[in-house]
Amino acid sequence: MTGKPGRTARGGAQTSAGDLLDLVRSGQAVTRGALQQLTGLSRATVGQRLDRLFRAGWLREGAGGPVDSPLGGRPAITLEFDGSHAVVLAADLDTRHARAALLTLTGEILAERSGALVVEDGPEVVLAGLGRWFAELLTETGHAPESVCGIGLGVPGPVDTGTGRVVQPPMMSGWDGYDIRGRLSRAFTEHTGTGTGPVPVLVDNDANLMAYGEQRTGYQDCRAFVLVKVSTGIGAGVVVDGAIYRGVDGGAGDLGHIRVGTEGLCRCGSYGCLAAVASGGAVARRLTEAGVPAASGSDVRELLAVGHPEAAALAREAGRQVGDVLATVVTLLNPGVLMIAGDLAGTPFLTGVRELLYQRALPRSTAHLDVVTARLGERAGLIGAGALVVEHLYAPERVEERLAALGV
Repeated sequence: MTGKPGRTARGGAQTSAGDLLDLVRSGQAVTRGALQQLTGLSRATVGQRLDRLFRAGWLREGAGGPVDSPLGGRPAITLEFDGSHAVVLAADLDTRHARAALLTLTGEILAERSGALVVEDGPEVVLAGLGRWFAELLTETGHAPESVCGIGLGVPGPVDTGTGRVVQPPMMSGWDGYDIRGRLSRAFTEHTGTGTGPVPVLVDNDANLMAYGEQRTGYQDCRAFVLVKVSTGIGAGVVVDGAIYRGVDGGAGDLGHIRVGTEGLCRCGSYGCLAAVASGGAVARRLTEAGVPAASGSDVRELLAVGHPEAAALAREAGRQVGDVLATVVTLLNPGVLMIAGDLAGTPFLTGVRELLYQRALPRSTAHLDVVTARLGERAGLIGAGALVVEHLYAPERVEERLAALGV
């Protein structure tokens, strides 16, 4: 989980220790001389600010050995972010299933688990279950609760990231406006017995975090990246210039509720939403009506995995319906990568998407577009959630506050 590309810390003597850490994490400056050259700070000032980062355990000398100094003279020792001084917990909720993981600060998954957690059981039950899973992951890896610097959570609904609360989520009955941050922090404390105070919790939409994880690990040079998750519902995550685009109040990317007709009752109460006719849940209903039992998008995924012909045909048709909508998305955003993820992300669905997308969108909009399937699979949301926590906690504006709290 490196820093965001393209950031340049300037500002002379006002450049903080947080700015220096950001430059090292992003790879823009990995020696003392390079930091001096890029920031305009004196050697002594750079040394003082780096010393605070060393004492906090956030920075260390690189293992790659000396490199040529941009200021000339003797070869310089490289600097690197020390991703071993803390760990991050992450969880990704689907409607009937969840995954949780313990990650390093650089995004390596140390341990994970998955199982049934049904969002309709309500936040109290689900978040208590995640707290128990977190405690088990720490015990399994031998990490102390105090080593956890933050928790990231992805949920299948729109999120006001300022408060961490979901806003009118169609698939999360009983969660609207609920204090997810506070309850998950308490659940972590209750199950681990830690007395170090509340652990920071960040909450975001699951498709946003999947897009963030995929873009950062495989497409860092892509300035406009779109991921579409098609499972029980349909949602999209958009990453522009290395940052998640959420809209005014977290509602960006809610493709599932674009009206495409008048048929099909959606969970939101409207008729004709894209999710009501082309999601994994919609395909499952059509299969059941045809005599092939399927309760959810995950059941459809299992049928597609064994090559079930009717499931494949319905998935392809769903892909065509989604592709018709994505032609507008591609024309509006002009992304370099359009990634399909979720239960239906296979050949039949992708074929349908491509058929309508390239038919309806102008050639100019798709000339430099790659339409691909997810690389990270079910881990994408976990990796994205972990990255979100790290970027939040080690952002330049927050580093000074945290160093002061550590007494450094």
